[in-house]
Amino acid sequence: MKAMVLDGFGAASTLRWDEVATPSPAPGEVLIRVRATSVNPVDWKICEGALARLFPPQFPLIPGWDAAGTVAAVGDGVTDFAIGDRVWSFCRKPVIQWGTYAEYVTMTAEAVAPMPASMSFSEASTLPLAGLTAWQSLFQVAAIRPGQIVLIHAGAGGVGGFAVPMAKWAGATVISTASAANHDYVRSLGADHVIDYSAEDFVAAVRRIAPEGVDMAFGTVGGEVLKRSYETVKAGGILVSITDATDKAEGERRNIRVKYVFVQPNGEHLRHLAGLVESGILKAPDIEEMPLTRAVEALDRNKLGHVRGKIVLTVG
Repeated sequence: MKAMVLDGFGAASTLRWDEVATPSPAPGEVLIRVRATSVNPVDWKICEGALARLFPPQFPLIPGWDAAGTVAAVGDGVTDFAIGDRVWSFCRKPVIQWGTYAEYVTMTAEAVAPMPASMSFSEASTLPLAGLTAWQSLFQVAAIRPGQIVLIHAGAGGVGGFAVPMAKWAGATVISTASAANHDYVRSLGADHVIDYSAEDFVAAVRRIAPEGVDMAFGTVGGEVLKRSYETVKAGGILVSITDATDKAEGERRNIRVKYVFVQPNGEHLRHLAGLVESGILKAPDIEEMPLTRAVEALDRNKLGHVRGKIVLTVG
């Protein structure tokens, strides 16, 4: 099969387009013929070695964790899928080596689910990593409920763009930060209040809307934004970060819960997301398609940040 291959840590430009052996599914695994994969910041971070301590890599390495495609083969014991089924998956494995920037990828069947019937492969490829991150943060960790107030940073971003409609669907009042150019877009996703983080202090703006603080602050942005987000959470509330580690001591001082979340592969959760897609709650973001051979360009653009929607790499 053809794939984008990395021989050692380095810039995205060190990736090469090459022929590698097509994997075979082990017992309990599904072989996916990848038709589309979306670009995420974690992809170039893996190339540069930024996650090497968290996830041990092996070389040669194929990056990429999102996949939408068809079942090409199944391993022993797999009964839920048949060859030709349209599926999607978040393909993170315990050892980072064989990713989705390739024509084929294997994944444990428990992490694979049927694609939403209404979506194209390109559209479906945008959801697994980002959608699962939002779902697990909002519902597994924060357990948001109707009537609560939720602050979601970067509502026009990859994860925020799914978190906003999920939180609204759950019955929360949604406050989001976004650049002025994206305010209408974030409101269209379901945000009740949108704050221009470049024009006003977001902490003061949140406190005007929710004087006692929010029930949950969702830190999709790290650094100083995350540090100041502690100030927006009411006593007894929760701050969830998907970027930087949370400060337990600061959480205790403010009487709030803090939690760092790193998304986990989960086919059952993907089925929940598919239901939200089919009911019109979730939709794919704006998409720019590129062939997989242009992965270097796509990764470099993603690293520049401030990308609305997703770059999707099409495979064959």
